[in-house]
Amino acid sequence: MGMAFTDALIDHADVRVAVVDRRHSVGGHWLEAYPFVRLHQASAFYGVASTLMGGGRLQQNGPEAGLQERATQPEICAYYDRMAERMRQSGKVEFFANSEYVGERTVVSCISGERFEVPEHCRIVNAHYLAPDIPRESPPPFAVAEGARVVPVNDLARLDEAPSQYVIVGSGKTATDAVVWLLSRGVDQGAITWVRPRDPWMIDRAVVQPDPAVFFGMVADTMEAASAAASPEDLFFRLEDAGVLMRIDRSYAPTMAKVPTLATWELEQLRTIENVVRLGHISQVDRGRIRLADGEVAIADDALVVHCAAPGLKYPQRVPVWQPEGITLQAIRAGFPCFGAALLGYVEATRTDDDDKNRLCPPTSYGNSLTDWVRMNLMGTRAAMSFNSEPDIKAWADGVALNPARVPAGHPGSAELDDALSRVKTHMAPGLARLAELC
Repeated sequence: MGMAFTDALIDHADVRVAVVDRRHSVGGHWLEAYPFVRLHQASAFYGVASTLMGGGRLQQNGPEAGLQERATQPEICAYYDRMAERMRQSGKVEFFANSEYVGERTVVSCISGERFEVPEHCRIVNAHYLAPDIPRESPPPFAVAEGARVVPVNDLARLDEAPSQYVIVGSGKTATDAVVWLLSRGVDQGAITWVRPRDPWMIDRAVVQPDPAVFFGMVADTMEAASAAASPEDLFFRLEDAGVLMRIDRSYAPTMAKVPTLATWELEQLRTIENVVRLGHISQVDRGRIRLADGEVAIADDALVVHCAAPGLKYPQRVPVWQPEGITLQAIRAGFPCFGAALLGYVEATRTDDDDKNRLCPPTSYGNSLTDWVRMNLMGTRAAMSFNSEPDIKAWADGVALNPARVPAGHPGSAELDDALSRVKTHMAPGLARLAELC
């Protein structure tokens, strides 16, 4: 988010920016992510506004042929290195790596100990308000007894001896990645136990693509389902019937609605895991046993417990983005944090009144519970209506690949797009009204 904000800001304003990062380079948590991770969404929706990540190509082979490419961890880190060099060459940006902002307008180098004072006329931009925790850098959220084998998901790719049992801990996308990766490496499904405290709802990757007919079709389906929904639960089931949302086990009603993207081929792989533990969160892992909130389960003495349970999404209180003490980057449109940060950079560059900026860009929180997700979509849609009401912002957003809800200039159009836009127009008002009632 910090890189996306800075990129848009320097392209539209005569400013100087100091980027402070406690890590050794740019790229955020991707520098420490597990090596087999890929973007969960299309590469085009990630990065900075000035430069498309990847080539905007469709995958030609494999189970996702026909869907947009998704960058790997090395590709993401290399992209951010190139963006950092672009910013340096602009003459507007300096990077202070291995450094910490400690408050009181002070930056301290973690390497040399040197201290820097931030001038009074400089605005402080908090780009880590929503920064994720990742397993590599976060201890497991449970006790580990002596002799028990617990590792972060990163260590799966570095094993030199196979255990007789893998225990995957977590309900989110990291856990699904771990399961799919193990299966791809020939691990028998019977050797995998999945501790899933909450079953998750996920969105079909095929309906979140940088194709306006596809994306607006998903929006239309969502608003049509919302307008008829009797409850948040009913909304999710309607979206499942519409082919928008998916759940791993159709015999369980999920209660977790962080709703990452997932491909249908991944869903099929996940459904092969039969050893699923639903006894709440783990309190302690012992050698040969796991203690949970609602019971205990036996595991092999040599079982490898894989920690995938760090909170990747954060839910702090929403605050005005622009305040006297600084700027706090947050999501604006529902999801798509890179687009939201780039939008804030553009608005910061082109407006002077903080009240007006906050009116145009109200923050949106992420989904967690079903009601949270309903609220996120209500607020994100209202925010999109707000910033799109300004002709220059809409023109900028329509030219930015990060924006999922755009029809690029020169787009040839299609009957499918016309139909999707017509359905959006029909269902938007009643859909929003019902979302407001549901949350």
